[in-house]
Amino acid sequence: MSTELASKIVGFEVVKDDEEQPAEVAAPDVSLETMNEEFQRPEATVGFTYKVKPPVSDHAMYVTINDVILNQGTDHEQRRPIEIFINSKNMEHFQWMVALTRIISAVFRKGGDVVFLTEELLSVYDPKGGYFKKGGKYMPSLVAEIGDILKQHYLAIGLIEPDGLDEHQQKLIEEKRAQFEASQQSEEESDNGDYPEGAQLCNKCNTKAVVKMDGCMTCLACGDSKCG
Repeated sequence: MSTELASKIVGFEVVKDDEEQPAEVAAPDVSLETMNEEFQRPEATVGFTYKVKPPVSDHAMYVTINDVILNQGTDHEQRRPIEIFINSKNMEHFQWMVALTRIISAVFRKGGDVVFLTEELLSVYDPKGGYFKKGGKYMPSLVAEIGDILKQHYLAIGLIEPDGLDEHQQKLIEEKRAQFEASQQSEEESDNGDYPEGAQLCNKCNTKAVVKMDGCMTCLACGDSKCG
């Protein structure tokens, strides 16, 4: 069958049968839910409330972080924070706590990377000095402890992975442990049989196992620290 051409041929290309055709690019699934400025807060959310009792305050603070579950029931299900609230009887910090929580909540709703918030808050230092929270962990400020709670929450919902000790940190811990164990070998064992002579009675576990480590009275039995 012949075909009549109405115009001149200005170019041509030979197509081979075995020539590979370009693969089709899958279009993005626009139906997936994402956290952005247009996202509407649902009627009900899920979340956690964390109690904070810093030694610099007479009253405890309760930090509530609420989450939404995006694409629930699918392979793309993800839990993301949407808002944060802080409640306390202490009105001394009321203004900046309200301002801070509103700003953090706005960052949550905007979407994208929100992990950077923890580093920003943890880098805030109180000019009057920080404090040791329960367990002996040092907090440079009250704002930094809020950042630490935010990091705990990220870990709980799977937004970040747990930090592993790097080679330098692991080596430092092993060296300090070896130094302490070596220092105890030259001392006679106390009546407890496992703890150094001169150890004091622990008020928490009632074991005569409290010794001074790095300038802090610490129980070798239960880990209770006077710095925490």
